[in-house]
Amino acid sequence: MKNKRYKEEQIIKAIKEHEVGAKVDDICRRMGISNGTFYNWRSKYAGMEVNEVRRLKELEAENTKLKKLLADKLLEVEAMKDVLSKKW
Repeated sequence: MKNKRYKEEQIIKAIKEHEVGAKVDDICRRMGISNGTFYNWRSKYAGMEVNEVRRLKELEAENTKLKKLLADKLLEVEAMKDVLSKKW
């Protein structure tokens, strides 16, 4: 099965179609996704607009970057503690 990557606009549009009254099966068939995928999208993006989803993605990326920086600094501190604690 070919993996597809849908943009936020497409996901929000599909969710809004469902809210208006379109059937989930019809939306899934047209987009080539499973019902589970649609319901995962709905739980994550329901009630959001496209700009809010983009901001969410930006915040998640920034959060990941900050977590990596913190992990690097903690590792560096542990290494320095090991070096300083050894008796020469």
